[in-house]
Amino acid sequence: MEEEAHGIIIVGGGIVGLATALALHRKGIASLVLEKSETLRADGVAIGVHANGWRVLEQLGVAAELRETANLITAYHDVWQQRNNKTSQLPIRLVQQVWQRRNKTSQLPIRKELRNLKRKDLIETMAKNLPSGAIRFGCHVVAIHQDHGTHGAILTTVDGCTIKAKVLIGCDGANSVVAKYLGLSAPKTIHRTVFRGFTRYPHGHPFSTEFLRLKGDEFFVGRIPITHNLVQSLVITPIPPTGRITKDVIATKDSVVEKLRAEDCPSDVIEMLRNSDPETLNVVNNIWYRPPWQVAFGTFHKGVVTVAGDAMHVMGPFIGQGGSSGLEDAVVLARSLSRAAAGDYSVAIEEYVRERRPRVALVSLESFVFGMLGSAKSLVTKLACIVFLALLGNRSFRHANYDCGRL
Repeated sequence: MEEEAHGIIIVGGGIVGLATALALHRKGIASLVLEKSETLRADGVAIGVHANGWRVLEQLGVAAELRETANLITAYHDVWQQRNNKTSQLPIRLVQQVWQRRNKTSQLPIRKELRNLKRKDLIETMAKNLPSGAIRFGCHVVAIHQDHGTHGAILTTVDGCTIKAKVLIGCDGANSVVAKYLGLSAPKTIHRTVFRGFTRYPHGHPFSTEFLRLKGDEFFVGRIPITHNLVQSLVITPIPPTGRITKDVIATKDSVVEKLRAEDCPSDVIEMLRNSDPETLNVVNNIWYRPPWQVAFGTFHKGVVTVAGDAMHVMGPFIGQGGSSGLEDAVVLARSLSRAAAGDYSVAIEEYVRERRPRVALVSLESFVFGMLGSAKSLVTKLACIVFLALLGNRSFRHANYDCGRL
């Protein structure tokens, strides 16, 4: 087959891949995004974008349009549900009163910008700001080799095509073929069922602009408002002791509803889940993460090849920074490449990795400890995690206040 040659190739047309292409475009640098899907991957639910992510979207020139699609979230409403097995036979009104009295609650104001963006809105907005032909769909990269003649990379696609790249950027997610080429270990998994979906309230929902985080011994529920009429739900539960798991979203929803009813969760949470839109439901049974020590010491570049986003630092949903930190990667990488003297891209990529590593290692560490706190059985482990998170400045949202700089 005929061989192609390009300058900068980005593998993966998800959020970080498109953000990287758009950041390069804003710097006047052309790139080609190779996406294995036949169309934009605009499925999925929503992504929380903190102030650090909004700074990036400002640089990309899409922040104003995206702000019109999602309301500000102004506070976290945290509820720690206390175990009590004596209310199961009470009428639901009395259950609600008992529930409110016995649970510990707190409110934490959010001083900086936080909005929950529909993934579809974010993907489509970035894609339409790219030049025509910047994304090639149905192009599945399965192998990468070094081009000894040019010090670039040679990509092989599933249909046998060969593509040469002067620079190769892997934005192809947790199971990245580019990360594998760099010699990075496969990400680790936490075995949890993660259930997400949208619930629509045609006449408006009553939840204000608060992000509810309801925590029990065996579950976590997040209720995140997007607009006055749309709310996202997030439920994390352990895999059943039988080990039986299912990807049937309706069966999972029914199971989650029954579990939370048995835990005496408030009726508005139960109704939100029961009325969730079947077309938007998503369930996974593993949480992927790259351990912080891999992020701190892993090989993130080899010559002109590097990674960004989940391919570099996939993390659990515990602090909501996976998306925003990936957007930061896009700006820093484009800035570094734009400074490449006489096309010396390997030095530019080395500079990018050197700048990003301390930042993403710290965020990965915070997410990792937060995940440990949620699953720890030992009181000593829980206290150690709480102290560690306090030292990291978790309640001050230091990770969300980060500024990766201008393009």
